[in-house]
Amino acid sequence: MNIRPLHDRVVVRRSEEETTTASGIVLPGSAAEKPNRGEVVAVGPGRVLNNGEVQAPSVKVGDKVLFGQYAGSNTVKVGDDELLIMQEGEIYGVLED
Repeated sequence: MNIRPLHDRVVVRRSEEETTTASGIVLPGSAAEKPNRGEVVAVGPGRVLNNGEVQAPSVKVGDKVLFGQYAGSNTVKVGDDELLIMQEGEIYGVLED
């Protein structure tokens, strides 16, 4: 099954949760924070401006992105993946190597 977001929506697969701290302490599942990073898996065509033009999105499929803790409050399960659906404005930036 594929998902095609509409307008300025972006579908993101959240990165795996950290199970250990930087000092090596193993965190139980309830103490681990959900990561605020992920990979873009689908992008809508863009935001419709007041004059009717469509502003193309700034992110593309495959981009590694950084987003807020409460961004993408809409989750959907596609196959075995739990995906976040958020507006492009909820993304803080693209992580580059």
